[in-house]
This record gives sequence, structure tokens and C-alpha cells, in this order.
Amino acid sequence: MHDAFDGSRLSVRPPTRGVFEGAHEGVIMRLGFVVNPIAGMGGRVGLKGTDDKVEEARARGAEPRSPARARRALDAIFEQLPAATLVTWGEPMGAGLAREAGFDPEVLGVPEGTETTAADTRAAVDAFLDAGVDLICFVGGDGTAADVAEALDGSDVPMLGIPGGVKVYSSVFAVSPEDAADVLASFERTERREVLDIDEDAYREGSVDPELRAVARVPVGEDLQSSKQTGSGNVEAVAEGFAEEVEAGVTYVLGPGSTVGAVKEALGFEGSPLGVDVWRDGEVLVRDASESAILDALGDRNVVVVSPIGGQGFVFGRGNPQLSPAVIRRCDLDVVASRAKLDDIGTLRVDTDDPELDADLRGWTRVRVGRFESRLMEIQ
Repeated sequence: MHDAFDGSRLSVRPPTRGVFEGAHEGVIMRLGFVVNPIAGMGGRVGLKGTDDKVEEARARGAEPRSPARARRALDAIFEQLPAATLVTWGEPMGAGLAREAGFDPEVLGVPEGTETTAADTRAAVDAFLDAGVDLICFVGGDGTAADVAEALDGSDVPMLGIPGGVKVYSSVFAVSPEDAADVLASFERTERREVLDIDEDAYREGSVDPELRAVARVPVGEDLQSSKQTGSGNVEAVAEGFAEEVEAGVTYVLGPGSTVGAVKEALGFEGSPLGVDVWRDGEVLVRDASESAILDALGDRNVVVVSPIGGQGFVFGRGNPQLSPAVIRRCDLDVVASRAKLDDIGTLRVDTDDPELDADLRGWTRVRVGRFESRLMEIQ
């Protein structure tokens, strides 16, 4: 048999070529696709996650994030793999979005209740396996990834994540919804990658301790993200240099993470380590701010300060959804990082939920790496 997946095939249908190789020439694959419709809802309203917080997120005005990202992925998959057979789950977990994108999906079941749960995700994956899919795509965050990996335990079927959650620490995700289609259309092998998750209650208190939940088989492509790594290198000089150059009357929107946390300390206050704080003229205007609170606090001139996630390179789109397109468009951008982090990353990335804004942000930008020094880095 053809070694499309590390020397083994995943379904009993006899292939004539690799599953994705030659898909445009009529080789039909079966792709399982499931959406966690509530993933990411807690991000922009400052909850740093949605686990057990759906009602609170809604009370704060949160809107679903993952369905729009699922639709972007499905549009790109349909364009690149029109011969694919899409196998999915009933609304709101994929069927309607698949039809909107042009697919005629096989719908194998529906969620049990009015509010979707992790059990619904696992049930969908079990049904996909019984239906002989070659690969499972899911839309969500690390919790969804853990649910999918749990259901896949003991199977060689690979999985690929489309980032839709607040926490996206695992290395099983494509960089963006469109990149997921590129991976599906071009990969030739799979490899085992880590599924990580964190305790969201501890995360909200400022503690980050990723736990290895599973190891899953994932298609290998250039457009996969790495696992998140913690910051390294001396950031005190970066923070001191930044603090010396703050301007009167400018509103600074300070993102999460240890590097920007050092900037907050240099400005004279203890910020929320994993939240966004707004500061102007020596005063903390908002601590651990939601998107709406940030927008309310902005002034005539605003600067958003972020540091790329270690190992991944994201400056927007991972762990800081409060920094929404509406916020970013009203701010100048300052990026700060240690030299060691930049050496490890190689390039910067953005995934703001707004493809036009992503395109505007791409290009070369200066990153402060010392008290006076900066380095040119490309945002891709």
C-alpha cells in the first residue's frame, strides 16, 4: 500500500495515490470536520477562556468566534480540495457552515442538547472513525484538541486543528484557517505532536502550567505552529528602554506575557500577567481589560505593546483576543522581545480574525531587543 501516512493507510479503500496528492485529479478523500461553536467566546471579554464560563461570557456580551473561522477554513478547503467528501456533525457543529461553503456533507449526528459539550465533540469523532475518515479537522482551542485526541486514542487517523480558542498552546494547529487548507492539500507525511492544555482558573490568576494531555498524529506542513515556549533572555534592558521613552498624553495598551510584564513593572505598576492593561501618564486606566474597556479608554494617540509568543511568533491572535481588530486599528504597534526569543522564532505572525487587517500588518517591523537596540523582523 502507498505510504501516504508514515507507511500506513488509514482507511480500507484502496488508494491509487497519496490521499491528498492528486486530489484535484479526482482522488476523493473523506475528511471529518467538527466545530466547537463556543470556543474562544471568553477571550475578548477578558475571561481568558470559555471553560465553564459560557454564560458569564454571554452576559458580558461575548459573541461566537469559531464559526466564522470554521467558514474561512471550509471556503479554502473547498477551493483547494473540491473532490473531498466532507463528513460532519449537525448544527451548530459544522453542517450548516459546510453547506454554505459549497459542500454536500455527510451529517452523521447532532448534539445531544441545546448547549454543545465536550461529549458532543467526542461523539462526533467516534462517528467519523466508524465512517472511515482519513483525517479529522476540528475548530477550537486546546480543550477541544484534547477532546479530539482522547476520542482518537488507539487510532492512527491524524488530526489538524483550526485555531478558534483563546489558549492555543498545542502544536496540532495550523497557523490560520486558510493555512489549514494548505496543509491538507500538500502534506505527504504525519508526525506525532503534543496536545497541551492548562487550568483556566489558575490561568485567570496568572499561573501558566501547561499539562501534556495527549500525543496525536498530525499532518506535517510549513503552516503548522509550534508548541508555546516560555520566555527566555534578559528583558530588563528592554523594559527600561521602553519606560524611558514613553510620551505624555499617549495611551499605552499593554498586552499579556512576561516580557510586557517587565515593561509594566518598569512603568511602576504590577500588571495583570496574562491580561491587558491600559496605562497613560502614570495611571493605570484599566487593569485586565476586555475589548470594550480598552476601546473606552483609548485616547487621541494610542500604542499597543505586545511581545511574540515564544516558539510560535504570534503577536496577535494567541492569548490576547482582547486586542481585537477594532483595538488594533486605533493603535500604533510596538513589539518588544529578548534577542533569544527572536532567534528561536525566526518570524512573527498575526491571526486577528480580520484577513484584511492581517494583510495590512504583514511586512517588516522594528522589535525592541535592548535598552536602545532594535531588530527588523518580518510579520508573515
